[in-house]
Amino acid sequence: MEIRGFTYGYDGRDGTYRSEAAVRSRACLYETGVNWICLAPVLEQDDIFSRTIRFRFGQNVSDRDLMAVIEEAHARGVKVCLKPVLNSADGIWRARITFPDSDMWGKDAYWDEWFDSYGAFMRYYAKLAEETGCEMFCVGCEMVGTEHKEKHWRELIASIRGLYRGKLSYNTNHGHEMEVKWYDAVDYLGTSAYFPVGSEGHYSTEDMTAAWDEVREEMRKIHENWKKPILFMEIGCRSAHSCSSMPWDFEHRDLAHDEEEQANFYDSCLRSFAAEKWFAGCFWWDWSSTIYETREEAEKDNGFNIHLKKAEQVLKTWYEKLG
Repeated sequence: MEIRGFTYGYDGRDGTYRSEAAVRSRACLYETGVNWICLAPVLEQDDIFSRTIRFRFGQNVSDRDLMAVIEEAHARGVKVCLKPVLNSADGIWRARITFPDSDMWGKDAYWDEWFDSYGAFMRYYAKLAEETGCEMFCVGCEMVGTEHKEKHWRELIASIRGLYRGKLSYNTNHGHEMEVKWYDAVDYLGTSAYFPVGSEGHYSTEDMTAAWDEVREEMRKIHENWKKPILFMEIGCRSAHSCSSMPWDFEHRDLAHDEEEQANFYDSCLRSFAAEKWFAGCFWWDWSSTIYETREEAEKDNGFNIHLKKAEQVLKTWYEKLG
């Protein structure tokens, strides 16, 4: 398994990454044995119908923040994937962004305008990835409503390859892998692997491994179709009861704390996939830019973080074995 990774600091704001607390947080992250990190700066459009994308100046992490973490990671021998993520300010999931395939004159003007804006930002960050030596660049995250625009995506990826010499990935959402007809244009077939492998009363490692084994065979078919490695660009599970049945969930705040289920989710995935040569690895979701520092705080945290929880030891054990 080539990529033993984690996404870091999606919650970051301008200046956060360079704070003392963030440096301590990353030191704890590196201790898990990661050999890759993924950085996901956020872009934004006003709503899912908007065709103009913008920076969140003063809110999102700056280029200086990104450059500091990239330099630090490389100094530690850790590789970096830069993955700009587009959000919609109306709170609707980015996968819902889509437009009619033609306007009243039969032209593709809506899509042309949106891809012009989206492409400008992707090329901006691709140049940053090239200049800072990032080993991977992800051209999109869960853009399900846009994936049928094959010509536009191929043209965008070709323009990025003219600026960036590293490996490219694309991050679809689980269940949509066979719908991306231009997957051959990237080097890693990425997906948000929030597969519901737990179910009521079936949260053991063995139960989840059996469910992951079924997912593995579906992923094998995708690999065989494209002859490219599969990469879980996002994967994770909160430390809350029943979250393995809805690992994408971040909204239910009334669920009981459950580190065992989270740890089993991690362990079962790696049991099923780690030995597969076509499986590139995982970027677990996600490690906060600043992290709690005591076991007592960890016991009150029902989020995706694994620091000082049972899943952290599971991951350390696996990464040590795989390293």
